[in-house]
Amino acid sequence: MKKKLLREGPYADFFSQGVQTGNILTLAGQLGDDLEGNVPNDLQSQMENCYKNIKIILKEFNASLDNIIDETWFVTNIEECMTNVGEIFGSREKIYGCKPEVSQTLIGVSALVDPKYKIEIKCIAYLDKVEE
Repeated sequence: MKKKLLREGPYADFFSQGVQTGNILTLAGQLGDDLEGNVPNDLQSQMENCYKNIKIILKEFNASLDNIIDETWFVTNIEECMTNVGEIFGSREKIYGCKPEVSQTLIGVSALVDPKYKIEIKCIAYLDKVEE
């Protein structure tokens, strides 16, 4: 099986941020850091940063959010997420530019890689054109 890999960031020696095989692109879970490495305190701002990071990876594979077919959200405080679901998913809709046409799973977890993170988003994308 032929794979195209994107290895970047502090853990590049351990895993890829993106793996493409055929028309399928899987993304490693993305956290809520901004481009300067700052992590906001609130879930919604972290979620917005997750999507900024997702867009960066998608661009490396000539893709966009339109290519996303599945998302998995891992959140450390499901109550905070559900209490603010209207605002959070409204912001997500603005990021996509429409109601996202994706399947989604929301999972409550006890912790992520660092206690400052409240959300991690993992995606699968379908690529229309495959570069040989």
